[in-house]
Amino acid sequence: MTRSHTAAAPARARFDARLALVLAAGAAVALVAASGPGGLLVLVVGVAGAALTAMGTWWVLAHHGAARAAGALLAVAAPVAILVIYTRAGVWAAALIGIALWAAAAACARSALRRLRPPRGMTAVAAARPRQPVLIMNPKSGGGKVGRFALVRKAEALGARVELLDPAVHTDVAALARRAVAQGADLLGVAGGDGTQARVAEVAAEHDLPFLVISAGTRNHFAMDLGLDREDPSRCLDALTDGEELRIDLGVVGGHAFVNTASFGVYADIVQRPEYRDAKAGTALNALPDLLLGYTGHALDAATDTLRLESLQALLVSNNPYAAPEPAAGGRRPRLDLGVLGAVGIRVGNAAQAADLALRGARAAGLTVLTSGQIVVGSDAERIPVAVDGEALTLPTPVVCSVRPRALRVLVPRDRPGAPAAAPPMHWRDVLTLALGRSPADG
Repeated sequence: MTRSHTAAAPARARFDARLALVLAAGAAVALVAASGPGGLLVLVVGVAGAALTAMGTWWVLAHHGAARAAGALLAVAAPVAILVIYTRAGVWAAALIGIALWAAAAACARSALRRLRPPRGMTAVAAARPRQPVLIMNPKSGGGKVGRFALVRKAEALGARVELLDPAVHTDVAALARRAVAQGADLLGVAGGDGTQARVAEVAAEHDLPFLVISAGTRNHFAMDLGLDREDPSRCLDALTDGEELRIDLGVVGGHAFVNTASFGVYADIVQRPEYRDAKAGTALNALPDLLLGYTGHALDAATDTLRLESLQALLVSNNPYAAPEPAAGGRRPRLDLGVLGAVGIRVGNAAQAADLALRGARAAGLTVLTSGQIVVGSDAERIPVAVDGEALTLPTPVVCSVRPRALRVLVPRDRPGAPAAAPPMHWRDVLTLALGRSPADG
């Protein structure tokens, strides 16, 4: 890279930062000047409506009976009321202009921060073609993707040996993988859910063998973060003939490996329920009021490298941090090789705190987002439920979560969709510092 090119990146970043501030100021001016007092009305009504919607949603989740019905009514009525007020006050134009300018300002701000700190993906290295690959496939996973995409036939045509699970019989997939290694397998792979992926990945890591992920599960979070094709799992098999290797971390919770997350508290309690597998939404809706309000379930404490979190209702520990920590934001992990755990702790006790979480996201008092090399989870119970990559376990306390840096070799196709670069953390103070000509690190 030439010196002029490296110097141009900060210059473009400063330009984008300054443009973001101009557009943000324009949004405020549009609300106030374009419609006079109506501009303030747009702002006040919008914030109040968002808070009321969040409060209504909390009542739906945290209560039964009449309170739940009232919450549902409020969650629906608040957005409708915003529309009615905007229409009667004639401030639609100001609202639309303000929203458009603010969206443009946010886009420019993210562009500025991305130019200043370009995201770096995981490094792939050349890999030899496996001679005796063994693939474990669950025909029930993902609603039958193994059969729908003819994965057994395609894998065998590429020289792989396929172990097809019988859905009617419980199979210890870790033992099956170890037997395959003893018989000479030089690659292990899984077409199934992330829980099955984790158990076989642990065996592959133990023997320093490459591991192949086939996106035949339901959500395929692990495959998504590896940049694999989630629409056509058969494309993952291309790695057998034209692959490259990633070295990634493996999470460990209470001695069990995980590739995505270990969840404690509310979600873990719900996953434990026998009816969850057949009626996930209904089971969650029925269980949440008791769990959120503390009638059942146990409060959690967590000790990290730098901080102690107390009285948590939920704790999500991830194998590397997520780019979007807010619970409702979903998101992905831009890197799986940073050697740290991500953690999101939640403590929400009433509707006001729920509204604060909805409005302020990661800055809300009820949400703690951090990274740590180790996290120790405690409780007043001797054993607590833990959802490990969506699978229900019960572990003795305290539960130690750790990470094994670069323990897993993952074979991926050379030609794959790839994981989109995650946007950098959005802090307006960094944008302002950059616009003033200084690096945010110096500000």
